[in-house]
Amino acid sequence: MKPSTRILSLVIVSLWVASSTAQSPVEQIESQSGKAWVTPEVKAPRVSFHTFDSDAAKGKVSYHIYTPAAYDREPQRRFPVVYWLHGSGGGLAGLAKVAGHFDAAIETGKTPPCFVVFVNGLVEGMYVDWKDGSAPMETIVVKELVPHIDATYRTIATREGRLLDGYSMGGYGAARLGFKYHDLFRAISIMGGGPLQAELIQAPRAGRQRAAEVLKQVYGGDQEYFKNVSPRRLAEQNAEAIIKGSLVRQVCGDEDETFGQNRIFHEHLERLKIPHTWTVLPGVEHNPMKTLQALGDSNWAFYREAFGDPK
Repeated sequence: MKPSTRILSLVIVSLWVASSTAQSPVEQIESQSGKAWVTPEVKAPRVSFHTFDSDAAKGKVSYHIYTPAAYDREPQRRFPVVYWLHGSGGGLAGLAKVAGHFDAAIETGKTPPCFVVFVNGLVEGMYVDWKDGSAPMETIVVKELVPHIDATYRTIATREGRLLDGYSMGGYGAARLGFKYHDLFRAISIMGGGPLQAELIQAPRAGRQRAAEVLKQVYGGDQEYFKNVSPRRLAEQNAEAIIKGSLVRQVCGDEDETFGQNRIFHEHLERLKIPHTWTVLPGVEHNPMKTLQALGDSNWAFYREAFGDPK
């Protein structure tokens, strides 16, 4: 091999190694702050990617939003908002499918047109203000994201125009935020929710070690903090207000590992006399799209009731 060719080959190999080990923008963000406050953009029909300035996160925080076609056709109309809380892992992989599911239902008249805000809940943010203050997820969603959405889009900026829906970790988040801020969100959908147990010792989808890691990272290793911010405790504290004005549903597949704890949580709500629907889906495991598909049109009946559509 000629010296010039050998040098060129070495350069190519060096560039390949550098590119293969280079961090993506999100990995760079994570390495700097430990939190991916700005995620990659997901491309999907009628879905757009945005950021807002967050005092709580001390920087930009991203979100995706689905905008119904009626938003363009009816420039004077205001629309309700669904805040979709994803499960652990970040939620980006299923975002396009969930948005498409909403779009198909809206365009066929099964549910009123609405925005769907896909919240950035971090990989495992739990939609709670972490005890050490490093990830103020609850503050970001309630105090910053909701006002930002109302100021930026033609929303129905009242509790009657807001619905919290979530799956797995997102179901846990919908329950705790919905029960705590019952004056901000009228409708609460808890699907395959977790962790819904009284103590975070062992999670249905994780062993003791993983549960201990989450307890330490998010709740400062403090079981009392976990209990105090849990949807169980918030339901107890705010039962009277929830009974008076909230629309609540709980959904879980009977082959879902979280089914046992979801059933116990349903029984807890019953003891508190909090009205809610409890839907068991036969043969459905822990899978958000299978859960939505198994619900069928009953899913949209809940949305119609939440948004006051008489159909």
